[in-house]
Amino acid sequence: MLQSSKRYEKGVEDYLDWAFATRAIGDQISCPCKLCYHRFWHRRDKVFNHLIANGIQPASNTEMNTKGIPDDMDRLIYDTHRDFVENFTNNNEEVGNEPNVEAKKFYKLVEDGKEELYPGCKTFSKLSFLIRLFLLKCIHGLTNNAFSEILDLIRELLPEAKLPKSFNEANKLVKDLGLHYDKIDACRNDCMLYWKDHEADTFCHVCQAPRWKESENQVGNQVTNTSHKVPAKVIWYFPLKPRLQRLYMCSETAELMRWHDEKRDKDELLRHPADGQAWKEFDRLYPNFSSEARNVRLGLASDGFNPFRTMSTQHSTWPVILINYNLPPWLCMKSEFLMLSTLIPGPTSPGNEIDVFLQPLVEELLDLWDYGSDTYDASKNQTFKMHVALRSTTSDFPGYAMLSGWSTKGKFACPYCHYETGYRSLCKSCYLANRRFLDANHPWRYDVKSFDGEKEERTAPSRLTGTEILSLLQNWENKFGKLLPKQNDKDCPWRKFSIFFRLPYWKDNMCRHHLDVMHIEKNICDSVLGTLLDIPGKTKDNYKARLDLQKMGIRKELHPVESDDDRYVFLPKASFSMTKKEKSIFCGVLKKVKLPQGTGSNISRCVQVKEGKISGYKSHDAHIIMQHLLPAAVRKALPKHVALPLIRLSAFFKAICSRVIDPKDLARLQTEISETLCELERIFPPSFFDIMVHLPVHLVEEIKLGGPVCDWWMYSIERYLGKLKSYVKNKSRPEASIANGYLAEECLIFCSRYLHDGAMKRSKASKQTYDEKADRVENESSLFPRTGFPLGRKKKGKKKGSSYSLDSNTKLLAHRYVLFNCPDEKVENYVK
Repeated sequence: MLQSSKRYEKGVEDYLDWAFATRAIGDQISCPCKLCYHRFWHRRDKVFNHLIANGIQPASNTEMNTKGIPDDMDRLIYDTHRDFVENFTNNNEEVGNEPNVEAKKFYKLVEDGKEELYPGCKTFSKLSFLIRLFLLKCIHGLTNNAFSEILDLIRELLPEAKLPKSFNEANKLVKDLGLHYDKIDACRNDCMLYWKDHEADTFCHVCQAPRWKESENQVGNQVTNTSHKVPAKVIWYFPLKPRLQRLYMCSETAELMRWHDEKRDKDELLRHPADGQAWKEFDRLYPNFSSEARNVRLGLASDGFNPFRTMSTQHSTWPVILINYNLPPWLCMKSEFLMLSTLIPGPTSPGNEIDVFLQPLVEELLDLWDYGSDTYDASKNQTFKMHVALRSTTSDFPGYAMLSGWSTKGKFACPYCHYETGYRSLCKSCYLANRRFLDANHPWRYDVKSFDGEKEERTAPSRLTGTEILSLLQNWENKFGKLLPKQNDKDCPWRKFSIFFRLPYWKDNMCRHHLDVMHIEKNICDSVLGTLLDIPGKTKDNYKARLDLQKMGIRKELHPVESDDDRYVFLPKASFSMTKKEKSIFCGVLKKVKLPQGTGSNISRCVQVKEGKISGYKSHDAHIIMQHLLPAAVRKALPKHVALPLIRLSAFFKAICSRVIDPKDLARLQTEISETLCELERIFPPSFFDIMVHLPVHLVEEIKLGGPVCDWWMYSIERYLGKLKSYVKNKSRPEASIANGYLAEECLIFCSRYLHDGAMKRSKASKQTYDEKADRVENESSLFPRTGFPLGRKKKGKKKGSSYSLDSNTKLLAHRYVLFNCPDEKVENYVK
């Protein structure tokens, strides 16, 4: 087959040489592949890909004589390599209304698994019990021997139970289901993988480091036959193809995989990434891919975490997670539909060398794009050719640099502004060119005194396209390895040529890497609270910041004033500085706040009113503070000209985090954030404007291209990382624990989809601290569901909670609020 493949490729090249010399119009010819069949015109590289992937459409002599479309050269290339072409084209056809070989094998395993655990058992099947036991092994850290001995004990108790004899047999069953992982050895210095052509190597071909850990039986570079070979580093790769095929083998999930095309509301509102411009442009450029709604579009997310739940140990494990964007927005970010693709071990972050570990994933994505995979659709009872495309990545800002290759530090830190980033080197790196995003005739562009002392006549920079990046990096040579010297050229923002450009469609993705709203909002919240409350180590207003103002020659009233004897320096009070009383008011608002159940954590525990400090809050707490609590706190504690920009900043973040966004509002939001950042620039010192404060000006463009931020922010990913962290039971092998725990959870989800015999994992009961039965109301209305907790502490002999009386005006307002904020059908039922 390899020889015929090479012959076929040679024939394709010869045909293209002849066709472009004689039949080309411009730089295109009509494509003779089976799908296009001379109906569409493409450039040479695309025609070549089509002929390799789809084969050539055979034509009869009558067609050649009458239509004149496929000519002698077409027939020559087809006849010369007939066997290979027919084999290739037959694989592209729909097999019919029966499951293919893989699907039949899968369904047979499912049916075998539905067999009773023992005669008369109605609670568990053989497969569901085994996977439930496998999950307990991972949750409680049981060894393989312990698992096997438990199986022996169960067989002694129930001699008729149909169970495997050992852990190895049980593990083989899981692999037969297609839910498994591959362990791939890697260089200890992250130079290469012992994979494909280098699978049998014993030394790294870059740094010459040995593949195996040193042992007592190893002498120099020689490993004796009696030594136990342990790889120095291992990554865990979870194949993508079988996991996507399993989604289509369940009729319910197969229908959900077409939701983006068949059931999505197409009313021009932004509800899903499919409503964004990037998705629509991709459909226009690749109509063959978009014509099949079952083709899969994925997102990629990655971040590091410490699996040991302690800050005393430095360890960074990096999982690579795939997001399925075919699903509805309320499911695509749920943990049961997130797919762990690659697990990169610690103890250090992979950095730019993450491309080395992404090779298996990119190779599989490339195969699924070019050739696809025969997949059985249970909802339509037919087999189709499933193709897959990666549309974007999501990560925090340092992770953005690792995945994209663009350095997110220094004078070119902004990937949107790229070479035109408004960088100034002061006491810290500052990014002050926010006036570039205002209207061309805006008066602030010429306000020299209130800003950086200069006029702003530049326009907003445009983002680099994929084609422009390819031209910039066409001669770039990647060199990976921790021991190799790093790129330190401050005038070159590139650190590598990203591996994702190996995907032929990557350059055409309009939004290749997303900015993460969660980390941006958290960092801005830290800067605002630290500066307003003058928290040591977190405030952006200090002596060096005031020297920056003096160096720039602006805001002379805030310049530091030295005493007559030069013994101390006095810093004049700024408009945003608060007195002790104002800090107490500000912190008091946050201390007394009470949030609905599930909205956020107990933020009051993070507030120290007497000290005027806020610390220890998490990312989601910052989300609540920034969007809901900050406007109420600054109204009472700060002057109007300072409070108003902060309130506008809060309103902006609240608006962009909506699940449904009207594209008509995007222009207004862009103007709003541009003016807000300029207003803040007139108030706070230059050191306040780090790169995180600059990035919100680009978030509106991100929404326009990629849809609502809730479909690509990191909140769901961070929660999923916490789930992976809970799998760690053996702290000497944290990544292996995560891999096996994920596999067990994945198998349990599989059981819940395909087996209906009680294999669902028991859901944890919601935390209730009061007697629900005693507090239940008969004939409870669906308009007012009894959720949450009453306010107040439980008193002895009484129910928890206290009663409150509302005056007539407050009661009227509450009643009106309920009627205006409930669905119409519930109100109608309540009135009836």
